[in-house]
Amino acid sequence: MKYLLIAALLCSTVAFAQMPQGGSPSLTGKISGLIIDSLTKKPVEYATVALSRAGAAKSTNGALTDNKGTFKIENVAPGKYKVTVSFMGYQTKVIEVSTSAHKPDANAGRIILSPSANILQEVAVTGEVPVVENRVDKVVYNAEKDATVSGGNAGDVLRKVPMVSVDQDGNVSLRGSQNVRILVNGKPTGAVAASTADAMRMLPADQIKNVEVITSPSAKYDAEGTGGIINIITKKKEMSGVSGSVSGGLGTRQNNGNANLNINKNRLSITANFGGNSTWPQTTETFNSSLTPADNILRVQTGTSRTSRYGFRSSGNVSYDFNDYNSISSGITVGQGRFKTEGESLSNRFTNDNLSEAYSFDNLNKTKFGGFDWNADYVHKFKTQGHEISLAGQWSHNNNNTDFSSLYSLESLKDKTGENDATNDEYTVQFDYTLPVSKAVKLETGAKTILRDINSTSDFYTSVNNSPFAFDNDLSNVYTYNQDVYSGYAVLSFQLPKGYGLQVGGRLENTQIEGTSANPKLGIEPISNSYTNFIPSFAISKTLKNFQSLRLSYSKRIQRPSLQYLNPFRDVSNDQFQRQGNPDLSPEVTQSVELNYSAMLSKTSMINTSVYFRHTTDIIESFVKSDTYEGRPVSLTTFNNTGNNNSVGASFYGSVTPVKNVTFRGNVDVFSYKPNASGQFENFAGSRKTYAQYKAFISGSYTLPQNFVMETFMIFNSPRRTFQGKNPSFNMWQLSFNKQFLNKKAKIGLNVVDPFNESKHFKSDINTAGLVQVQDFSIPFRSFGLNFSYSFGKVNYNPQPKKKRGVNNDDLKQDGGQNGQGVGGGN
Repeated sequence: MKYLLIAALLCSTVAFAQMPQGGSPSLTGKISGLIIDSLTKKPVEYATVALSRAGAAKSTNGALTDNKGTFKIENVAPGKYKVTVSFMGYQTKVIEVSTSAHKPDANAGRIILSPSANILQEVAVTGEVPVVENRVDKVVYNAEKDATVSGGNAGDVLRKVPMVSVDQDGNVSLRGSQNVRILVNGKPTGAVAASTADAMRMLPADQIKNVEVITSPSAKYDAEGTGGIINIITKKKEMSGVSGSVSGGLGTRQNNGNANLNINKNRLSITANFGGNSTWPQTTETFNSSLTPADNILRVQTGTSRTSRYGFRSSGNVSYDFNDYNSISSGITVGQGRFKTEGESLSNRFTNDNLSEAYSFDNLNKTKFGGFDWNADYVHKFKTQGHEISLAGQWSHNNNNTDFSSLYSLESLKDKTGENDATNDEYTVQFDYTLPVSKAVKLETGAKTILRDINSTSDFYTSVNNSPFAFDNDLSNVYTYNQDVYSGYAVLSFQLPKGYGLQVGGRLENTQIEGTSANPKLGIEPISNSYTNFIPSFAISKTLKNFQSLRLSYSKRIQRPSLQYLNPFRDVSNDQFQRQGNPDLSPEVTQSVELNYSAMLSKTSMINTSVYFRHTTDIIESFVKSDTYEGRPVSLTTFNNTGNNNSVGASFYGSVTPVKNVTFRGNVDVFSYKPNASGQFENFAGSRKTYAQYKAFISGSYTLPQNFVMETFMIFNSPRRTFQGKNPSFNMWQLSFNKQFLNKKAKIGLNVVDPFNESKHFKSDINTAGLVQVQDFSIPFRSFGLNFSYSFGKVNYNPQPKKKRGVNNDDLKQDGGQNGQGVGGGN
C-alpha cells in the first residue's frame, strides 16, 4: 500500500507539472514589489496594496504583502496605474507603474514605508528586527539576532525561546508539557522521531534563522502534540545570485562547524548546508538508591562514567517554478550521530540495614543513529490570489544501532552483551486545498495519510562464571510495529468588521495499530487497536487601537505515544535499574482554552501575556515500580496512562529598550500540576497536592561603539513534577562578547557559561508508599568558547514569493533524552 502511495505521488507530481494549467491570458500581466520599513530596512508583513487606474479614485485590484513583505497583483491589463501602500502606524505611500502589451509584467522594486510622526517620536532607531515577535497565530524568536546562541546547538537556542524549556537531558517542554511536536522548516524529521535531544545536538545554532511557537494550533494541523508546535526555521536565502556563509566554534565542552550555500537564478533555486558538532569526553558521577519499605531492602549504586559524542546534519533542496502557477520542489536531509559511554559502578544491597551483597560492574554503551528525510511536492496556483492546491510526500528513514556490555564481579550474575538494530520508516502523502470564498472568507481543506513501520531486532549474549558468551534466546527478540493514521480537515476563516477575526475548524483522524513479538518466551501479547478522534478548533481575535490585540481560542489535541514509549524491549544493561516500553498505551487527550493579549509599546518594546486552562485525560508518564528479574529485586521504569490533570497557567513576555543600545527581555511561565492517579496507580502515587511550576529567563544586551555587542541571559526552571515525585530543576547563566567587522559580514566572539559553577548536580526523587528512590548525577558545566561567522556573495532581490511547501507531521509524543526507552533499546 505504502509503495503505491509513493508511486502515485511521483506520477501526480510529474503529470501536474507537465499540464499547461492556469496559463496566463496574453493581454494581462502582473505587478509585484517589496515593502520595506525605512528604519529597520526589514520587510513589512500584511501591508495593504491597492491598485487603481492613473487618475481614478477607486481601486480596481489589490493584495496583502506576505511574511517576506512581497506582494503580487495578477490579471493586470496594459496601462498606467497608481499603487497605494498603507499599513497601520506608517505613512501612506503612492507610486506610479506602467505596463504594456509588449511588457505586461512590472516590478515596482523596493517601496519604502516610513513610520507616522507619532510613532517616530517613540522610536529609537536601531535598524534591527526584535529578537521576539508576537504575530497573529504564533510567537517568533529570531535566533539570528541573538549573539548568545552563536557556537551552540539547537538545544541552546530553544532554551531562549519564550514558553519553551529544555532540561539537562535535552528534553523539550512547552509550557511545562513535553507533549510537543518539533518540526524543521515545517516538516518532521526521522532524527527527532528517534531522539529529540540528540537531533537538537546535531543541528548547529548558527544554522537556525528563527523559531516559531504555536500554542493553539487550528484543525489544519495534525491533532498530535497536546502542548503545541515548535517549528525551527533554518537559514535560507531567497534572493537572486550566489551567497553563503561559514561559521564555527571551539570550546572547552563542545565544538561546532557550519556551512551554507545558496544559488538562486531566475526560476531555479538550489540550497545546500552542512553542520556538525562534537564534544570533548566528560566525566559524570552518579548516585542511585532505591528502598522498598515493605521488605526493608535498600539498593545503592555509585559510579563514574565518561561520555563523548558527535553528530552532523546535511541537507540539499532544489525547486523550480515553471511559471507563476506551477512549481515543484524536492529535498533531502541526511544526519548521523553517535555517543559512547564507558563507566564503572559499585552496587550494594542492604536488608534490614545489614549489608547483604556488594559487587562492582563495568558498563560500555555505544549508540549510533542516523537516517534521511526525502520530500517532494507540487503547488498549483489559480488566477485568484490565495486560491491553490498542493500535493506533497515524504519518506523518513531512521536507524538506531546500540551495542552494550555489562561485566560483573559477582559470579552469580550473568555477564551480558547486546546488539539492538532498529529501523523506522515513515511514509506520508498530503493534499491541501485553499479557496478564498470572498475577500472576508477563506476555506482550507485537505487529507493526509501517515504510514509508520518499525522493526527492532535485539540479540543478547550471556556468560556465567567466565564461560564463553552464548546466544540468550530468553532475552532476544524481533518486534514489529505498524501505526497508520488517516485524516481529513476543514477550516473556515472570517475577517469580520471592526477588527474582528473568526476561525472555526474540524479534523477527523483514524489510527490503526498492529504490533507483534517473534519470541513467545517473553510473554508479549500481540496488539491490534483502532480508534477515531474528532478534533475541533475555534479562535476569535480582535485588533485594538495602538497595536494591541486579543485572541480567545479553544482546541482539542491528542498525543499518541511514539515508539520510544511503545517498544517492549527490556533494557537490562544495569542489573538494578532497568527500563521497558509499553505497547498497550492509549493516547492522551487534552482540551484547552487560552486568552492572549499583546501590545507593541514602540518599535522596540512589546508585551505578550496569556492565561489558559488545560484538561488532560490518560496522561502518559514514566512509572517506576519494584520488580524482580532473574530472581533478584530491581527497579523497573516503564510508561503508563496514569490518570488525568487539570492545569491553570499564565505566561508573560516583555521586551523593552529603556535607552538607546540597551535592551532587556524577560519571560515567565507559571502553571499548576495536580496528579490525579486512577485505578491501580493510586497505590503507586506520591503526594496529591497541587504544585506550582515555573520557567523563567531574563536577558540583556548592550551595543557598544565600534560594533561591539555584550549580552547575557539567565534561565530558572523549577523541578518538573510527576504523579510519583519530581525530576531535576535546571538553571544556567551565560555571557557573550562579540565584535563585527568587514561591514558586518564577519563576527568573532567569546561565550562563557556558568563561570562560577564547575559542575552541576541534577537530582530526581520518587516518594510513594511502596517505593522511595533517589537518582543524582553531576556533570561538568562551566565552559568557555570562541565562535566566528562569515557571510559571502552578492545577491539581488527576487520579488517572486516562495510557495509554502512540504509535509507537516505535527505528531507523536517524544521522549527527548536518554530518560526514555529508545527505539533501539539498550540505551
